[in-house]
Amino acid sequence: MKRALRTSLLLSAVAVLLPACEVVGPNYKLPDNAAVHRADLQGALLDQDSNVVSAPVPNDWWRLYNDPRLDQLVAQAIASNTDLRVAAANLARSSVQIEEAQAQGGFTNKASATVQRLQESGEAFLLTDKIPVANLANLSLSTSYQFDLFGTLQRGIEAAKANADATQAAADTARITVVADVVRAYTQVCAANEEQRIAQQSLDLQQQSTDLTRRLRDAGRGDETQVTRSDTQFKSLRADLPRYEAAREIGLFRLSALLAKPLSQLPAGTGDCAELPRIAQLIPVGDGAALLKRRPDVRQAERKLAAATAEIGVATGQLYPDISIGATIGSVGVLDDVGHPASNRWGFGPLINWTIPGNDARARVRESEVVTQVALAHFDGVVVNAIREAQTSLAQYTAQLQRRDALADAQQSAQQAADQTHRFFKAGRASFLADLQATRTYTDVRAQMASANTQVAMAQIDLFLALGGGWEPPNTEVTRP
Repeated sequence: MKRALRTSLLLSAVAVLLPACEVVGPNYKLPDNAAVHRADLQGALLDQDSNVVSAPVPNDWWRLYNDPRLDQLVAQAIASNTDLRVAAANLARSSVQIEEAQAQGGFTNKASATVQRLQESGEAFLLTDKIPVANLANLSLSTSYQFDLFGTLQRGIEAAKANADATQAAADTARITVVADVVRAYTQVCAANEEQRIAQQSLDLQQQSTDLTRRLRDAGRGDETQVTRSDTQFKSLRADLPRYEAAREIGLFRLSALLAKPLSQLPAGTGDCAELPRIAQLIPVGDGAALLKRRPDVRQAERKLAAATAEIGVATGQLYPDISIGATIGSVGVLDDVGHPASNRWGFGPLINWTIPGNDARARVRESEVVTQVALAHFDGVVVNAIREAQTSLAQYTAQLQRRDALADAQQSAQQAADQTHRFFKAGRASFLADLQATRTYTDVRAQMASANTQVAMAQIDLFLALGGGWEPPNTEVTRP
């Protein structure tokens, strides 16, 4: 008996002292040739651009507009948006998955109890006589501890944590998108109201021009063609008005969906906004290195690569046996004798379970290695695309600014022409029709300018979205993956 006990203890010690420091699968490390290390992706996003400044992108970039109503809209969207609620639920699920991975291995406890009215086979026990029918009971308590000798469970935990980090990055991306959509919808409402006001002024001026043309015709100083041409222009301008109202309504409906609230519960004055939100400073854009640290889609792709690398270890671990140590106590026998010394039993010792791996197990290892290569290629693609998106958005924003500046010069010239013509009219040196035409030209340029301002505002939003700002809490340091 003592020899058997010593043998069990010796086997247990051998199991514990096996070379458990060797963890299966590769340790995660970003490859040296990964695109994130490329020097050409670390510098300035656009050379020699005076419209932006190479300063850190603020976490809450929408506050640069200094619009309290917009701040309120963003805060409400972050609190109640359905997409962000889904992201929060996914985060909770990933936390549970980490707990599940951590719970693998370690101690396992089992208890069982059975009672049967049983007729055993006599020949099964090499007896020629029939065994009497009896009430048999089997009570058992067992505990075992699984050793992670080859690091399979450790790799599983690493994969679960990396996937949780990727889920967090996906939630951050969703937050960026929601914030940008709120600012874009609010800007659409304001732009539609402003452009509608200018269009109505242009329509009123055209109405005056049409009325004057009719009076000149009636006085014999004009013809029907001029009246028809002027009336056609009036009707064309009037036909444009509904699209501004539609754009306003679409923006409000979009805000309602983003905030998950009915229109009546939007902040007061949202639908009446008639001035575009503007940023009164140069836009901070940082550089490529800061961009790759900040954008959550880059972090998500990097964490997916880390998870794929850990999965190689999980698949490799299936090639090795599971080793655990356990103990069992119980009582087996006739129901009336359960618990008596003759029916009691116990056991202690190492347990080894090993399903001899076949080609399918080795194929899963090779598949995991290929998945890692796919994840690395995807990560490189996300990195390059992040820089490309930022550069493209910055170039488009710059072009829209240049167009707006050119239209600003045209507007100034049109205003000067309108003022001069009006002075000439008051002095009797120009007709009322000429004065009206100059004013209408000025109004048309104002309409183009309003449209250009809208395009600049939308380009600003696209730029901030490409820069990846808006997910970090204040004063949060973002580290490189």
